[in-house]
Amino acid sequence: MKRFAAWAAVVAVVSLVVIGFVFAGSAGTLATDTSIAGVDVGGMTPAHARRLLERRAASLQNVPVTFTAEGKTYSIRPRELGVHVDWRGAVADAQRNGSGFGPIRGYRRLGLQLFPTDVAPPVESYDAAVSYELRVLAGKIDHAHREAALVRRGLHVSIHPGTTGLVLDREATRPVLVQALAGFDRAPVPLPVRRDPPAVTVARLIPLQRLAARVVSAPVTLQLGATRWRVPRWRLATLLQLPQGGETRLQIAGPAADTYFSKLHRSVDHDPQDASWRPVPGGSVQLVAAQPGVILNAERSAAALLAAAERPSNRVAQLVVDDAPPKLTTAAAAKMSITGTVGSYETIYGGDPNRIHNVQLVAHLIDDKLIAPGETFSFNKTTGDRSAAKGFLEAPVIINGEVQTGLGGGVCQVSTTVFNAAFVAGLPITARTNHALYISHYPLGRDATVDYPDVDLKFVNDTGHWLLLRTWVSSDSLTVALYGTPQHRRVDSVTQPLRVVSPPPVVKTDDPTLEVGQTIVTDPGLPAEATSVERKVYSASGELLSDQTWASSYRAVPKQITVGTKKRPVKPKQKPKQTAAPLSPDGTAPTAPR
Repeated sequence: MKRFAAWAAVVAVVSLVVIGFVFAGSAGTLATDTSIAGVDVGGMTPAHARRLLERRAASLQNVPVTFTAEGKTYSIRPRELGVHVDWRGAVADAQRNGSGFGPIRGYRRLGLQLFPTDVAPPVESYDAAVSYELRVLAGKIDHAHREAALVRRGLHVSIHPGTTGLVLDREATRPVLVQALAGFDRAPVPLPVRRDPPAVTVARLIPLQRLAARVVSAPVTLQLGATRWRVPRWRLATLLQLPQGGETRLQIAGPAADTYFSKLHRSVDHDPQDASWRPVPGGSVQLVAAQPGVILNAERSAAALLAAAERPSNRVAQLVVDDAPPKLTTAAAAKMSITGTVGSYETIYGGDPNRIHNVQLVAHLIDDKLIAPGETFSFNKTTGDRSAAKGFLEAPVIINGEVQTGLGGGVCQVSTTVFNAAFVAGLPITARTNHALYISHYPLGRDATVDYPDVDLKFVNDTGHWLLLRTWVSSDSLTVALYGTPQHRRVDSVTQPLRVVSPPPVVKTDDPTLEVGQTIVTDPGLPAEATSVERKVYSASGELLSDQTWASSYRAVPKQITVGTKKRPVKPKQKPKQTAAPLSPDGTAPTAPR
């Protein structure tokens, strides 16, 4: 029995070896039923198979592959994406699948016959070209879904159904493109796409449609105190913003709502009034209480309007307002201790309308100026640049010692009045410049010019309390008053007489219409002059607080003389008179002897 089993084993081994040799075939050829990229290359030598595949691939380099998506076609050539197939490597892979020694090769090839496989060749492509083509395809294929939306036509609100979108799966498409272009099949290739359904459906919008219809079904009344505004149906329709982009709520918003509430602002809003002071007879001032303002809260008022419009009845909405507190409250103003006059001054002015306009304008810019204890008042800082943009006009002004026309003429009338108000109040004056020319209608030596930003007028509030600067402009005078806690200071001043420093220079101008030696004085000019003012300030108890002197030097105005240059006419010389000879007795002229 054992001997029989041994013989059977030997027979089986021999049979297996014989079968392996039967199917082994030639080691120099590819196994039967071998295919590469769908092409049967069984029984061919590797070189023959490679040449066959390369020739076929070369013939298809410019033959496009058709790709499809949603019934549309897109053609792409292998050469466009730089697709290159390693046919040598594919043949080598196929050869290894059916290689081996003797019967081992036979069994491998037998397995290939029983279970044939197609060898996929290694493929390379130009990544940048593939990425570009994917963007192009996506641009043609992709379309976003459209949400179902409410649409208004007049007073009717309907539902516009949404649509499903389509999106190219770029990552899945990349290998599909490359493999299809690397192969020999030119049958249409479907591209991997996915559906993009809308998130907002018709069913979801039905309750909102009913609510929108209710909003525009009847007017709404807005109310603030005793004032009411009626919002008709057509207005509600324009103010109502229907949901867009996936939203599912109604709003009172959009450009029409912005315009409507902007108009309501003008009707409802009023600015707060700061605490102020009103002069009363006797030089004292009375505190005027501050008043809060009101500002419409448009966002909350719009929400209240919508809530009223969504109700089937009681369609009344209360406008929502916010308080606008004053910058200066009554309590804060009372602590400033502004109770009476510290100093005031009045100057008379005139001139052309532009100058009067400038005086009024700059007086308004410094009016109601509060000056803190210890603060230095600056005329230039308070008014800023006196420019045409602020409304200043051309008027007579002193420039470089000459009266010319310039922007802001008349401003120095105000600065001079402010200087004198601070002067009589006994406040320390830290910056003051006299005019280049003497002006007789100002107090002698107490004029003050300004020129933004370099030439300024400054004084210090040394009273220990707040000061309030007020201005009043009439048709011919300007008054500047400083209010605060009265100091009861005594101000003594001494003004030196105006003295001549030098005579006016003479400017001669030739006049060809006048004869030599003739002169005419067209402008007598003014001499250079100077003066000074000393001011001593005493406290209520008689203590000397300060002793300041301001010197003023005024330029000369040239004397203008025209000088004749016309030569005098020369009188012609007169010839001597000839005496007529006496007649002879016969009436003839005597004959001169020869």
